[in-house]
Amino acid sequence: MALDLNPYLQFSGNAAEAMDFYHSVFGGELNKMTYAEGMSDDNPETAANIMHSSVFVDRGFLLMASDVPADMSAADNGYICLSSSGEDPAEDAKLRSYWEGLSDGATVNQPLEQAPWGDYFGQLTDRFGVNWMVNITAQQNSDGDQ
Repeated sequence: MALDLNPYLQFSGNAAEAMDFYHSVFGGELNKMTYAEGMSDDNPETAANIMHSSVFVDRGFLLMASDVPADMSAADNGYICLSSSGEDPAEDAKLRSYWEGLSDGATVNQPLEQAPWGDYFGQLTDRFGVNWMVNITAQQNSDGDQ
């Protein structure tokens, strides 16, 4: 049985906006539940905050997020890594489109370009302060060379 590990981001009041953005980048199915819906929170300052949200993307990619409760602070979001494997140019094109989408309003720390190990690699910090690394496996030609 396979073990699935999925990124879960925490925000300080802007999880709905962030997840709408990620949905526009990755596609898939977006679900959001507010604190009002999930916990009957009637505080006007927190009721509309996101208790749980998810973007289900094809091929098993699931991104989840929430707003932290008002009495807590959001932790550093760390890094999310997207990496291709195999020899499917369509999947590589999808990762490139994700990079382009995430780049909108982002600080690009390392442009997506060929790295010393032969793959295409880039790093950015998106408009919500989430750090992303994208690695696209170099395609092999028929004689095994890159």
